[in-house]
Amino acid sequence: MTTYRFAGFWRRFVAYMIDGFIIGVIFTLLVIIATVAYVAGALSNDGVRLVTKLTDPARMATISALIWAFSIILNIAYFTYFHGSTGRTPGKSLMGLQVVSVQGTPLSYGTAFLRSVGYLVSSLVFCLGYIWIGFDRRKQGWHDKIAGTVVIIRPATYDRAGIEVSEGAPALVAPPAVGEFSTNHTVAQPETFVTPAGDDDAYGGGQKMP
Repeated sequence: MTTYRFAGFWRRFVAYMIDGFIIGVIFTLLVIIATVAYVAGALSNDGVRLVTKLTDPARMATISALIWAFSIILNIAYFTYFHGSTGRTPGKSLMGLQVVSVQGTPLSYGTAFLRSVGYLVSSLVFCLGYIWIGFDRRKQGWHDKIAGTVVIIRPATYDRAGIEVSEGAPALVAPPAVGEFSTNHTVAQPETFVTPAGDDDAYGGGQKMP
């Protein structure tokens, strides 16, 4: 059983900014495509009506509300998919982070969805739910408390293709070459990566993984 450190506020903040940039790019492209399609369709029918709609304050308020709702749905879908599939968004992967349950198990899509919705709660009152990460013993934000999750530091080296070798396993011996006597060429054992216990930003504690 390996113990991983809880990820601190700043490391998670950088990961979130990376994900925010990716979501922003996706959102902008989709809005541009939708806008071009809408304008092209409207101009092909009646350009005057289009201008009237775009200058109507009530119509603009409705469009703004729809764009805001779409951005929330996109955020929830993005984090639900990545956290439910691997526990890692692109931003978390770059920062060596992973979201797991408080029991140390992978997230289900249901838990990932609940955590994503919890972001809305953490955003309330000057993003106090996110700031809470810096003071919580297990580095849990309000969205983590809601979903029963933690974020751990788990370097990407654990995802490399390879083979697990127990510490007590005998060394592998290569066979002698043709025409040569046996010289016991020992194949070097793969490097073992261990993340020490403790916490990020000088806080104690860690998450045990089965």
